[in-house]
Amino acid sequence: MAAPGMSPQPAAAGAPRGGLVSLCITQTTGWGLLYYSLPAAVRPISEDTGWDPALVTASFSAGLLVSALAGIHVGRVLDRTGPRTLMVCGSLVGVLALVLVSLAPNLPLFAAAWLLAGTAQAAILYQPAFTVISRWYGRDRVRPLTTLTLVAGFASTIFVPLTAGLTAAVGWRSTFLVLAALLGLVTVPLHARFLNRTWPAAAHPARPAADHLRVRAIARSPAFLGLQALMVLLCLGLYTVTLNIIPLLMEKGASYAAAALGLGLVGAGQVGGRLLFAGIPARAGVATIAGAGAAAVLSLAVLPGPPGLLIAAGVFAGAVRGCQTLLQATIVAERWGMSNLGALQGRFAAPLTAVTALAPAAGPALAGWLGSYTGMAYAMAGAAGLAALAAGALLTVGAAPRKGPPGTDQTDSAPLARGKIRE
Repeated sequence: MAAPGMSPQPAAAGAPRGGLVSLCITQTTGWGLLYYSLPAAVRPISEDTGWDPALVTASFSAGLLVSALAGIHVGRVLDRTGPRTLMVCGSLVGVLALVLVSLAPNLPLFAAAWLLAGTAQAAILYQPAFTVISRWYGRDRVRPLTTLTLVAGFASTIFVPLTAGLTAAVGWRSTFLVLAALLGLVTVPLHARFLNRTWPAAAHPARPAADHLRVRAIARSPAFLGLQALMVLLCLGLYTVTLNIIPLLMEKGASYAAAALGLGLVGAGQVGGRLLFAGIPARAGVATIAGAGAAAVLSLAVLPGPPGLLIAAGVFAGAVRGCQTLLQATIVAERWGMSNLGALQGRFAAPLTAVTALAPAAGPALAGWLGSYTGMAYAMAGAAGLAALAAGALLTVGAAPRKGPPGTDQTDSAPLARGKIRE
């Protein structure tokens, strides 16, 4: 069934041959170079320059906050212009940012370079890619989105060792010049060759005033704000605990080696979660994922050991994170349709991106305030539990159609359904 104002399209009608493969390559490269490269190089950067490692990491987190804000504008531009020009320009900005990182003579300019990198992240990483995949594949989007996130999940596996090895061989400044060249050589031609120059006119007629009103009405609606708040709480609980799982496990008696293994296996859990996502019952999708997230975080708080059981709980939490990523990729299109998807996706994802940027620092801050990392985990279990309660409450909303904002899908029934796509 087509959503109002939209024309039904066959699956993959707008997907160019090789488009999914190219996006898998560019996403893996983009995440590896614009996200994972700095964490792999913090220590050598600090040792070479004398800059405080916490401030080096804070520069990266500030870039992620810029990415969250820029993503709102990027989504609007993506709806109007199509992905090719936007994502090619984003790649070029990313190249410039990494060059400036390598040349930065002091910490303020280093931080400014990562702020610029944040704008590139907004233009070429998951949020625009999710919109492109959704437009290409329509109601069959879940499988290609799963493929994309599975492949891009290997970004850290590929690029953390690459960055570390290059840094040891040629120094961090030369390394970031090499990484800048690699980003440009891989992503610019693939974005230019395989992305749509514009969206098909029939699928996105020019109506800027109506589009603006529709986006504003949806973004201010209780359904949108409630779902967004729920996802923020879930992200806060999952990311704060899993990104600080090393000190949490060591506090519970694990060795550093075992705790580091636990962090690594969180990533393995994400891959497993993404594979399982399609099998989650459609109507109860958000409630199931939120409930599982609350259970995973609570288990990390409650369990005293042994390390193997704590690591298993971390893998479970990672699996929920993998599901949450795909839920974030699909829920906006499935609830509000394809029209203005970029703008809506950008608004929806902005606070989630901000939370993931703040999560690494939130863990130690909460642990210091509450007296332990276990206390922090209990607090985050509470946040995830609130998300689960909200999901359960919203799941009980009646199924009768109600009038919504002009141009929206007029059925507010099952606002949290994952599989009932209305296009």
